[in-house]
Amino acid sequence: MDNINEIQDTTVLQALQRNGPMIGSELMEATGAEGLELWRTCMSSEKICTCSIARHYLRLDRRVEGFARLSPSIFREFLTYTVVGLKDQAKAVEKRAEEIRIHIRRVSRSKLTLARSVISGLVSKLDSEFPLQERTCVLIAGDIVFDMAHDVPRPERSTGRLVNGSDMDIVVIVDERFPHELRKRIDDTIFAEKYRLLMTPHLREEIDYVVKDLGKVTEQLCFDTFKHMVACKIMHEGELLFGSKPMFQQIKGMLEKEGVVKKLLFLEQRAWQFRQEACERLCRYREDLHREDILCLFYPTEESEEFE
Repeated sequence: MDNINEIQDTTVLQALQRNGPMIGSELMEATGAEGLELWRTCMSSEKICTCSIARHYLRLDRRVEGFARLSPSIFREFLTYTVVGLKDQAKAVEKRAEEIRIHIRRVSRSKLTLARSVISGLVSKLDSEFPLQERTCVLIAGDIVFDMAHDVPRPERSTGRLVNGSDMDIVVIVDERFPHELRKRIDDTIFAEKYRLLMTPHLREEIDYVVKDLGKVTEQLCFDTFKHMVACKIMHEGELLFGSKPMFQQIKGMLEKEGVVKKLLFLEQRAWQFRQEACERLCRYREDLHREDILCLFYPTEESEEFE
């Protein structure tokens, strides 16, 4: 086993010497190494330096005890947001990391603009019938609000078609007196746009969305089921994309008043602790490479229950 490790270390060092600093996915392609072993090599070698531009935030996962983990996962951070180089390439590593940071920010802004255009199109179709600006609150959440959206192709859940990286998480909240028929039309209109963006070859973007009323929000504030926890987390991190600012502030106030914000902060603190412990154990103890409770923090997962 030591000989295998030495061969991999040499292969990685040669690839970095030959190609210069690379993000994790590029290094994996250049070496043909298995992902977890490659990550261990890069994190453990005294000859290698790394620079991550990831911004971490809470994600909820049924596979994790207590449900709390951090996003991006350890592996996704390595593949997409971490630059790896030799120690004597440190300046080049920092330069490449800044280039990645600028690119990620540009992708995030582009997806935010697209999400705004989707809602703008919706408003142009329906606003003449009803004062949507006053009676709705549209939130954008997920990678985009943290300037962490990526454009790495991945399969969309329901169809398996490749989409252009991070999805757009959109939450439409209407007041309790909102007409049922119009609410259904909003749902149908966004669904049609979701399908169009997914199927258009030069776009291949994914929208995850939900339409609900303030009564549903009140129910979810109980924070008593996994689905309710996910919904609360998304509302807490969400930013106003369109609609009533007073309603937006009301929802944020409800999250604070019901103690949901404190609960989420506690979960995020636990997630940081679990993340650090998992990284240490994966680097130090080979027998932990097969422990499901640790591996589930290494590999990515999707937080989709609010949008099902």
